[in-house]
Amino acid sequence: MTLAVRVPRELSARVPAEQRGPGLDRDAVRLLVSRGTEVSHHSFVELPRLLRAGDLLVVNTSSTLAAAVDGRIGHARVVVHFSTLGDDGRWAVELRDPDGKGTTRARAGGPAGTEVRLPGGVRLLLEEAVSRRLWWARVCGGEVLGLLREHGRPIRYSYTERDQPLSVHQTVFALPTPDGSGSAEMPSAARPFTARLVAELVSRGVQFAPVTLHTGVASGEAHEPPYPERFSVPEASSRLINAVKAGEGRIVAVGTTAVRAVESAAGADGVVRARAGWTDLVVTPERGVRVVDGLLTGLHEPQASHLLMLEAVAGRAAIDRGYEEALRRRYLWHEFGDVHLLLPEEDPHAVHCARNCW
Repeated sequence: MTLAVRVPRELSARVPAEQRGPGLDRDAVRLLVSRGTEVSHHSFVELPRLLRAGDLLVVNTSSTLAAAVDGRIGHARVVVHFSTLGDDGRWAVELRDPDGKGTTRARAGGPAGTEVRLPGGVRLLLEEAVSRRLWWARVCGGEVLGLLREHGRPIRYSYTERDQPLSVHQTVFALPTPDGSGSAEMPSAARPFTARLVAELVSRGVQFAPVTLHTGVASGEAHEPPYPERFSVPEASSRLINAVKAGEGRIVAVGTTAVRAVESAAGADGVVRARAGWTDLVVTPERGVRVVDGLLTGLHEPQASHLLMLEAVAGRAAIDRGYEEALRRRYLWHEFGDVHLLLPEEDPHAVHCARNCW
């Protein structure tokens, strides 16, 4: 799916919401709501009033790594983006060129055998292409997660104003893992949530189901589908999702990563079972969704493969209409930007019950 729109550069969110003025918090972003082709405009703090008691939010608990590290190939400076740790100990990495402005630009990967020198005597040896930019690399002379903790910084792209502390890139749902693994880039749809907002949602009867999907770098080629990522849907979450699905509640995924995780754990019968491992699932309109009723997500580039997932959840007409309104109302794009809530079209009976039985 490609949208016939162009996103002006000035609509890129350059800094987090809480840095745009005094007294602001992460939830000071706008919320576009689509119910079919019906669109309404809200602030994110209104989310508890837009959901119903019995609804379930599926959230990704993956924490964000300081995944960008400076390195050298010969005398040339490069920046390595560590994307995904493989079962064999290799890392999928993306090499980028410094642009002289504190960020990076795309660089052709490879060839096989290229050696990258990193701080602390760590070396990378490129072995096998994953895609046009990503390569499986063997790490020698050190341990990557320690390298990231000591020398890494969050991945940053040119539309942002400056480097931010790693804490800015963590969501309220992020949990450390025993082995220190996490996401190369923040599962950013959940960024506007605050502890206060989560407490209000719970007080109104909205439930949460944690899942984990460690996402890789987002700077792949246009139209390039996501490659396999590590995920986990725990037993308690699978039971809760199935219980809500069997009742009157709606399953709303927070982010495309949460959709990918929960749909990867669902059988053809729509039942979610506890699973952990790798997923290569690409959610398309042809495949459809088996579990998710709604989606809270950021605003994606017109060529992004994630748009196929949005279309699978809400339909092409809803996405076209929503993005038309987002551009007209000058919503902000990218990880520090505004968010889009895709909900099923209203069932008048359900709305009446939700308003009068609570």
